Amino acid sequence: MSKMGGIRQDFGGMNSFLDRLFQIWTDRSGLDELDDRLAAFYTDPVRVNGSDLPLADLATRARALHAAFSGLRSQVLQVVADTDSIAVAFVMHGRHTGPYGTPVGIIQPTGADVQIRTIDVLTFTDEKISAVWVNADDLGMLRQLGWRR
Repeated sequence: MSKMGGIRQDFGGMNSFLDRLFQIWTDRSGLDELDDRLAAFYTDPVRVNGSDLPLADLATRARALHAAFSGLRSQVLQVVADTDSIAVAFVMHGRHTGPYGTPVGIIQPTGADVQIRTIDVLTFTDEKISAVWVNADDLGMLRQLGWRR
C-alpha cells in the first residue's frame, strides 16, 4: 500500500485521518490552537477551488463557521481515494446560532438545525493537503436557513 497524507490507503487509516481532520473543523474547544492544528494537515498556502489561501485565512473560515453554528459534527457518507487524492462526501450538522455570511448577504441566527452537504476533493503533497476542491450545497443550506428569492 502506498502512503499518502500521513495515512495508509486502507479503510481504517483513511477513516482515522478523516476523523482527526473533521475534528479540527467541528471541535470548538480547539479554536485557540486552530492555526497550529491546521498546519499539521494543510500546506501553507493551500489551494482552495483554484486559488491560493494562506492558512490564517483558512483558520478565519473555520472560526466563522463556529461563530455561526453550534454543536457541529460531521458524518462521512463516502470516500474514494487514488494515489495522491481523496474525495469525501459528507454532511456537517449544526444549529444556526450566530450571523452567517453567505453570497446573498449575512443571515441572522434562526436557531434552525442544518445539514451542510459537501463533497471535498483533497490533493496531497508531501503528506499534507495542498489543494481542496469544495462543492457545497449552498442553495440547500440557504433554504434551510429560510432564504427565499
